[in-house]
Amino acid sequence: MLGKREPETYGSTTLEDINKGLSKKAEGLNLELSIFQSNHEGNIVDKLQDSFKKIDGLIINPAAYTHTSVAIRDAVLLHDIPVIEIHISNIYKREKFRHKSYLSDVVTGQIAGLGVNGYNLALDAINDLLK
Repeated sequence: MLGKREPETYGSTTLEDINKGLSKKAEGLNLELSIFQSNHEGNIVDKLQDSFKKIDGLIINPAAYTHTSVAIRDAVLLHDIPVIEIHISNIYKREKFRHKSYLSDVVTGQIAGLGVNGYNLALDAINDLLK
């Protein structure tokens, strides 16, 4: 629903727009990029588990699961790779329940509050960390 839901918080850029831009940027960085999105926690966990030892870096926006999912946290912990947690809005300037991230202490870094540009910054960070 990105681009439709709460545009005052998340802007009007769609997920498709972000994915197109990231794909183009990854190509320029000579990185192979695989994109996955799901609204279902179990699908995200399955994807993370299926990716074990198959990926070199991970950018994850766990959205509302940031604040609730031990299962996604555990699936991220499987990976010994650079992991960047990203949030379009600054979760620390929002409702108090959003201030807690179940991933923040197990990821390499976190980008929050820089809008959709955070995805580009995360890809740059992954690229730098892989060198």
